[in-house]
Amino acid sequence: MDITIHTTVLPHTDPDASVAFFRDALGFEVRQDVGQGQMRWITVGPPDQPGTSILLAPPAADPGITDDERRTIAEMMAKGTYGWILLATKDLNGTFDRVQATDAEVVQEPTDQPYGVRDCAFRDPAGNMIRIQEVS
Repeated sequence: MDITIHTTVLPHTDPDASVAFFRDALGFEVRQDVGQGQMRWITVGPPDQPGTSILLAPPAADPGITDDERRTIAEMMAKGTYGWILLATKDLNGTFDRVQATDAEVVQEPTDQPYGVRDCAFRDPAGNMIRIQEVS
């Protein structure tokens, strides 16, 4: 079987701020931007990995979601407990410094975790946890 990760989804609350974070802080390219106003679906990804993307989407846009579910999603996003992703880099300290220089919200500076991973963490403008792990 030949299965790869093509796209994963993170919610956004401010499409322009989310584009700025993923483009300017993480160096991703904007591949597609569909919709208007707050109802935009934006695809971003690493320039050297055209087959892997993140879709930044309006939260709870699905018509099958109830008003109570929308409120729950909004509350979770406000606390930063709704969306998250793990990224990887060979230069964690350099990456941390570049992302931090953009005034991104730092959650954790580079740290050696007890389970064998060295990583750091930021929040994007929508509150999503962006963890970046060091890989060889």
